[in-house]
Amino acid sequence: MPKLTLISHHLCPYVQRAVIALREKRVPFERIDVDLANKPAWFNTLSPLGKTPVLKAGDVAIFESAVILEYLEETQPLPLHPPDPLQRAEHRSWIEFGSATLNDIAGLYSAPDEASFGGKVGKLSDKFAWLERRLGSGPYFDGNGFSLVDAVFGPVFRYFDVFDRIGDFGILAGKPKVTGWREKLAARSSIRAAVSGDYDARLWAFLHARKSHISVLMAKA
Repeated sequence: MPKLTLISHHLCPYVQRAVIALREKRVPFERIDVDLANKPAWFNTLSPLGKTPVLKAGDVAIFESAVILEYLEETQPLPLHPPDPLQRAEHRSWIEFGSATLNDIAGLYSAPDEASFGGKVGKLSDKFAWLERRLGSGPYFDGNGFSLVDAVFGPVFRYFDVFDRIGDFGILAGKPKVTGWREKLAARSSIRAAVSGDYDARLWAFLHARKSHISVLMAKA
């Protein structure tokens, strides 16, 4: 197999998906972090979209996290997709749902005022209500086995570790299955190891610099 090099960014949740999958599959890889605000020239030759993650498999660059996850599923041991085709398709649907949830999270921390912030809180609450209805007895998305859907939502819940320090937005309130799932994912070693030890401080600084409504709330926290 070709050597795997993951080009990443400290805060990118899509990078975290790939790291989690690689660690779950126990695949050796090199990780190189880049500053997306000051992209090195070599990175621009690898990433047509100018985004992370990019996975170099030997001399070939693969971009977009969903594609990277599928490549790892096809080439590496310890599958994280279910074997049944219909169940796999359903899991892929929920992975896309995870990406939509990340977009709403970005909308939340970018909201310029209280009214738009409240609207984003409502959208996110609705997203997690869908998950509350879908989740079974746990502990993971689809029972006892850790899947790529879990790998996708580990980074989603990580935002809430910082949000909880700012205020009680009520997004996860009244959702015991989601809350239990969040706690289980937070304890998993692959998810903990997907970010550096200063991740929370970096995210706090990033959110504060947005000069959005959440920045105002942070000043009061």
